Amino acid sequence: MAIIIKPIVTEKMTAATEKLNRYGFMVARTAGKIEIKKAVEEMYNVQVEDVNTMVVAPKVKQRWTKSGLLRGKTASYKKAIVTLKEGETIDFYSNI
Repeated sequence: MAIIIKPIVTEKMTAATEKLNRYGFMVARTAGKIEIKKAVEEMYNVQVEDVNTMVVAPKVKQRWTKSGLLRGKTASYKKAIVTLKEGETIDFYSNI
């Protein structure tokens, strides 16, 4: 089972990366902080200083269509914010 599902690249995470050297990842629901730390260190060859995790709640979405109101919700997921040691960086775009 993969611990790291994908990196989170948004405007807010990019700003945190530039200022605080923090990176966001979508991770498996069952993954713990120590497992996430080891997975990031192995995958990107960096030293992790701190890991913060949170479960992002689903958002309720609805829209009007010809057939009436459609309701649903987005999927919930676990997010990890990883702080790297001073001088370490991760380049997500190197493989493109």
